[in-house]
Amino acid sequence: MTIVIALLIAIAVVNGIYAVRLAIDLVKHRKEIGAEAGHPALLGAWGAVVFFLSTFGVSDFALSTVFYRWRKLVDDKKLPGTLNTQCVLPVAVMALAYISAISVDPLTLIVCIVAQMAGAFLGPRFVVKLPAKAIRIFMGIGLLVATAFILAGKFHLVASGGDASGLEGGKLVLAAVLLFVFGALNNIGIGSYAPTMATVFALGINPAVAFPIMMGACTFSVPMGSLEFVRLGGYGRKITLLTSLFGIVGVLAAVFIVKSLNLAALQWVIAAVVLYTGVSMLVTEAMKKRSAEA
Repeated sequence: MTIVIALLIAIAVVNGIYAVRLAIDLVKHRKEIGAEAGHPALLGAWGAVVFFLSTFGVSDFALSTVFYRWRKLVDDKKLPGTLNTQCVLPVAVMALAYISAISVDPLTLIVCIVAQMAGAFLGPRFVVKLPAKAIRIFMGIGLLVATAFILAGKFHLVASGGDASGLEGGKLVLAAVLLFVFGALNNIGIGSYAPTMATVFALGINPAVAFPIMMGACTFSVPMGSLEFVRLGGYGRKITLLTSLFGIVGVLAAVFIVKSLNLAALQWVIAAVVLYTGVSMLVTEAMKKRSAEA
């Protein structure tokens, strides 16, 4: 059995356990689901759209937070649980699709996934001591610089990018350290998608390799926390049910597009996502500062 096949089986097992537990809870509370806010068609359409975008690296957490609060679909107390539980199955499909369809060096894939998971697990004891505002500003500026380098490469101003499927030596160690940091920063709400994309691009390997790395790390860490939200009932059941199911449709559509894009087109997608993330971080902090001064 190859490492990749073993990884795919592990993803199926971990997320299968979550799916069974979720199904049991939904059946048990099926009468309550109908009384929850949100039209099924609206939630289904949102699930397809938000996870279509998430497959390209756009934060479904950020988009869903704005949408659910705007439409008053779930109480703020249940919002964190809802954001986590709704993304488990779509992300599992992303991981299975990308890892099986995109050629990645197994050692690079495993090292990066383990590093990011370790960062998410061990990071809180370090991250809580850091000022979140300063980190977001620093990361926002860093992503804008990364976007500038990507665009400079696109316009042949500097050499950038590559088509390798893996890393070795010092580059692999550097990638592991950076992904450990990105995993830790998840704990203060800084998503790892865009920084991972920028890192992979900067280290000279095929930008498509960022996708199985990103989704692979998330598909192991998110189900564990989501099981606890399900056990405690701390999530919106109707939202999770419908956005999960239709989110899978959005994921499959996006995966097909990513697989069919050539390298040049994919680099434009990555530049857009990295730019969007960097700008949104800086704008969010600027708005917080303005509100505090008002």
